[in-house]
Amino acid sequence: MKLLFAPLEGITNFVYRNTHNEMFGHLDEYYSPFITPSEDDKVNRKGLNDIIPENNPNIVIKPQVLTNSAEAFLKFTEKLMNVGYDEVNLNFGCPSQTVVKKGKGSGILKDPDKVEELLYKVFEEKPMKISVKTRTGFLDGREMDKLMEIYNKYPIELLIIHPRTRSDFYNGVPDLEVFKKAFYSSKNPVCYNGNIDTVEDYERIKNMFPELDCMMLGRGLIRNPALPRYIRGGKNITTEEIVAFSKCLADNYQATLRSETFTLNKLKEVWMYMIQNYPTEKKIFKTIRKANKLAEFIGAIEALPELN
Repeated sequence: MKLLFAPLEGITNFVYRNTHNEMFGHLDEYYSPFITPSEDDKVNRKGLNDIIPENNPNIVIKPQVLTNSAEAFLKFTEKLMNVGYDEVNLNFGCPSQTVVKKGKGSGILKDPDKVEELLYKVFEEKPMKISVKTRTGFLDGREMDKLMEIYNKYPIELLIIHPRTRSDFYNGVPDLEVFKKAFYSSKNPVCYNGNIDTVEDYERIKNMFPELDCMMLGRGLIRNPALPRYIRGGKNITTEEIVAFSKCLADNYQATLRSETFTLNKLKEVWMYMIQNYPTEKKIFKTIRKANKLAEFIGAIEALPELN
């Protein structure tokens, strides 16, 4: 099974990715948080810095683009090719309101004609391999039937399906019946994404879809950085490893950001997920959230009990 690391905006930047790969690895590819190009050819420098090869040694990166403009997309692919990339991921999945109201991310799914127009234009030129990350509709999973008709018209490198609609956001559970229909009707390779939080979740999806050969891990992987290793038959995460990983992240963020405050903010974002390993440790989580110094933060996580 091919295992991919889903992008999480604000968390899975190059510092996190490199630290994760060094300490845990067992992933085939890391997808970068989306970059939003504009038609006037302006691109966020921070976004570009996140994907340049020198900041991502020893790992396979797949850049992700968020746009509803074929022109902006094609201009940006030129920049990607100039630094050595031959594949890009197009985001039709982000459910954020600020993104959706601009008709981007899962917002474009509200109008399948716009999806088709965008794909027609980018595949007409197809300067590089293109994968797509999609939800199963805007309001209703039945919208996926129309979307699959569109996706099947184009040679998509990989169709990553998160079987929730935009209106679901991250609530409830993925609709596996909608995924099943899309998976077996797809003319392109498919990757499953959604709620793979444990080895049991992985095995359940694998058993339901024995022909599936690709899964993307997201929030569950932030919670448990050793999840790919565990899936592949290695040991599960320990508190000692979680503490060591957090300290390494702190050192690497300090070296890059040169700010204790910014480093703390980054660590706290990660720990919104990692603390889920310790559901009864409310007092320690409160200390983590309120910490104003790295030493206070590290002291709090060092007090965590060993995992069962």
